[in-house]
Amino acid sequence: MVPRVTLPPLGGLVVFQPLKRRYCAECRRGPLALLALEEGAPRCLDCADLGHLVFLPSGDTALTRRSREESALSAVVVRFNRRRNRYERQGVLVEETALARAEQRCLADAEARRRRRVRDARRRAAQDALFARAFAAEIVRLFPGCPADRALAVAAHASERGSGRVGRSAAGRALSEEAVTAAVVASVRHLDTPYDRLLMSGVPRQEARRRIAAAVDTVLRGWSGAGLGSAG
Repeated sequence: MVPRVTLPPLGGLVVFQPLKRRYCAECRRGPLALLALEEGAPRCLDCADLGHLVFLPSGDTALTRRSREESALSAVVVRFNRRRNRYERQGVLVEETALARAEQRCLADAEARRRRRVRDARRRAAQDALFARAFAAEIVRLFPGCPADRALAVAAHASERGSGRVGRSAAGRALSEEAVTAAVVASVRHLDTPYDRLLMSGVPRQEARRRIAAAVDTVLRGWSGAGLGSAG
């Protein structure tokens, strides 16, 4: 019925956005845009006694939280992401009157929340800038021949918030030598070798890396003054 993947802890009822055409096992209506599972069988929202709820898409954290607080009955809506092999939140189902009350609450303190978001954004930006400088300093320590502006550029790119790059990993946050080196190698690969052109011409990634390994190693040797073996 739905992919057999363990759901993350969501708290409360769960409703699915199916990837395939599904029909209610009770009333036979469909295909269903949303369904609930009862003993492994799909049910439309009406048959699952959830038909009176309205859908609130993800995006406004405060509105979602307050709508669930105001609603006596609610459900989390999820959809399976095949590429990431996991369920992801799409929004919530809440009572229409609860949503209206939540919207009024959000309107009442919208300006205060806006100011708080601005303060939070400034704080995060300051933290990110501080970390990027520390990351750049570690690059220069490991590769003293690396130009300072290049080290800053590598650090800023690798540590960009929400990017999923090596600088945001646990190892990157700890400024491990392996993570810092990986960020430098990635930068050299893309900016100082024909690696991107090889990929665009259809060369498989691993073969492209093999072809430019010597060029990467030459740059790293020049920056570090020591051979690092194959870095491609």
